Amino acid sequence: MSPESRKLYRSRNNRMIAGVCAGLGEFFGIDPTVVRLLFAAGALLGFGSFILIYLVIFIVVPEEPLG
Repeated sequence: MSPESRKLYRSRNNRMIAGVCAGLGEFFGIDPTVVRLLFAAGALLGFGSFILIYLVIFIVVPEEPLG
């Protein structure tokens, strides 16, 4: 484990709906647009689990602290 532990938060600044995709992008170090495209493609291709996963993350993951 690294000295600085990372935590998953929903983004306050780079959000489209709830900040879930931006938070995942920041956590994994990738562009949030890529995460958004993956979620949109999964939802449109009939994988309803992507919508359920998004909702669960929205409920479970806390919003990024101020500051």
